[in-house]
Amino acid sequence: MNTLEIKSKIEEEIVKTEAIILEYKEQSKPISPENAIGRISRMDAINNKSITEAALRQAEAKLTNLRSALEKVGTKEFGICTKCEQPIPVGRILLMPESTRCVNCAR
Repeated sequence: MNTLEIKSKIEEEIVKTEAIILEYKEQSKPISPENAIGRISRMDAINNKSITEAALRQAEAKLTNLRSALEKVGTKEFGICTKCEQPIPVGRILLMPESTRCVNCAR
């Protein structure tokens, strides 16, 4: 796998993650108390909002890591586990390009 293919994969993943972040931001807008929904429905909406906000934070962290990985593509740091300093398998890089650790060290 060459660096251009990996770079393209990371850029594609960045676009997907940015779209997901926009969707999560839309879903996590405040719930207006004026909305005529029942108490249980309001509690469900608040719970769903909390879950969406957690997913939003996770997606934002992934985006940061993807951008960092994109900067490292082509350097000797890219594709090397930050813990054991062994090469990260290409399959893992393709599935999770933001990974900085191999499967064994990520556990």
